[in-house]
Amino acid sequence: MARYHALAVTTKYWNPGTEATAAIVDAVKGRVRNGDFVVVSEKALSTAHGNVVDEKAFKPTLTAKLLARVWMPIVWGYLLGVKCHFGRRLLRRVRHYPAEAGSRHKQVALQYAGFSQALMFGSEGGIDGSNLPYSLVSLPLSNSHAAAVEIRRQIHQTLGKAVTVVIVDTDKTYSFGNFHFSPRPKPIRGIISRAGVVTYVVGRSLRLRRRPTPLAIAGGCLSTEEALTIANIADKARGPGSGATVWDMAARFKVFTTEVTWDMLARVKHKPVVIVRRAVHTLQPQQP
Repeated sequence: MARYHALAVTTKYWNPGTEATAAIVDAVKGRVRNGDFVVVSEKALSTAHGNVVDEKAFKPTLTAKLLARVWMPIVWGYLLGVKCHFGRRLLRRVRHYPAEAGSRHKQVALQYAGFSQALMFGSEGGIDGSNLPYSLVSLPLSNSHAAAVEIRRQIHQTLGKAVTVVIVDTDKTYSFGNFHFSPRPKPIRGIISRAGVVTYVVGRSLRLRRRPTPLAIAGGCLSTEEALTIANIADKARGPGSGATVWDMAARFKVFTTEVTWDMLARVKHKPVVIVRRAVHTLQPQQP
């Protein structure tokens, strides 16, 4: 089995409007080598592209209200959450799911991801509010493969390095032997993406192996297993940023979930780019 080294590169927080491709090239300059894997967070990239919406602008329908007031606190809080082995703290948070803000969030999920994804516990269809302030959430990239191709092209053109770019989402892919499946829409080929919430419940309840989901690969031919391995190594090297969930993010700053500000996020170390290298070579630690 191949072994890898990983180096998470610290950057400034990528606000909407950030030239993410240029920021990635600058981040890996002097560190990347031919044959490396440059793993990029999809959520950070989508935020930089301005692919965000403000949930306060959405008026919840009856369906969204029922999802927030019944489905989440009762079905997830007392049934599915227990079956999926949620910890006590997470179960407590789900059982006190915010009715008003939660209804608007579920309305966004219904409009952008559909009903089956809105039934999810969180990150419905790739929609995510972690590492974003106020009531903003990021939407998934519309074309992650095109973004990966452009990043690879700019690294080669500017730095003269031939790399493989992998765009990854922290939403999990579950593996049973060589069978890989995920509730996250549009993963790479080799990962089955159907059934939404059912996929999540099956994977979690059976405690199957779970790893972040690769969404796009540009510049190399990777097996599904190696792509998942690289995604997992990069995720561990990167860490959770300001928090793995919006609750964790708010707890870190000791405010309510909608009171996190841009300034608060800017004070956190962000590592949206990870260089992964097969263990033939070693990676130099990042200079402070």
